[in-house]
Amino acid sequence: MFMQDCWCSAIAAVVKEGVAVLETALYAGVWILIHFGCGYVAHHLPAGVLAAFPLVNQSYRWEDSGGLYERLGIRAWKDRLPEAGAFFAGGFSKRSLRSHDPAYLSRFVLETARAEWSHWLTWGMALTFFVWTPWQVGVVMLIYGAVVNLPCILIQRYNRARLQRAARALARRSDRNGATLPANAVSH
Repeated sequence: MFMQDCWCSAIAAVVKEGVAVLETALYAGVWILIHFGCGYVAHHLPAGVLAAFPLVNQSYRWEDSGGLYERLGIRAWKDRLPEAGAFFAGGFSKRSLRSHDPAYLSRFVLETARAEWSHWLTWGMALTFFVWTPWQVGVVMLIYGAVVNLPCILIQRYNRARLQRAARALARRSDRNGATLPANAVSH
């Protein structure tokens, strides 16, 4: 009888561990779908729709034109995170600045808004875990969403502030030289 109880306990422990592994794999799979799904939706979002979201289209005084992010040490770690802007066909890589052309800078600003919107949406999707998992798992998923997406959101806001400063400086320089810039040279 003792031996039978030991075997039953051992089998129960293995089954419980197996279920935990399967649950973890399921959560990881759902997160992969969320990340790629939100990226896909953001990639296909028209610029006009993006413009309707003030959170991703304006800088706030407390951001100090990107100074806040510099004080947080963003320059030391921002290039270590992945950049997937060009993952989907026709996407826009934000890994490096390739031109000082006003139209390119304007597009880059738009794409930082698109990326930020995608990361806000991805983080928000963590709330869906409360629908189908125990609330404790939902809390863990919200924390995971913050840890994974908040740094990316901060990078987009920092880069957008820098790009907007550069576009304004370019416009001032052009004004001093008497040249005109296209209407879309300064995005905000």
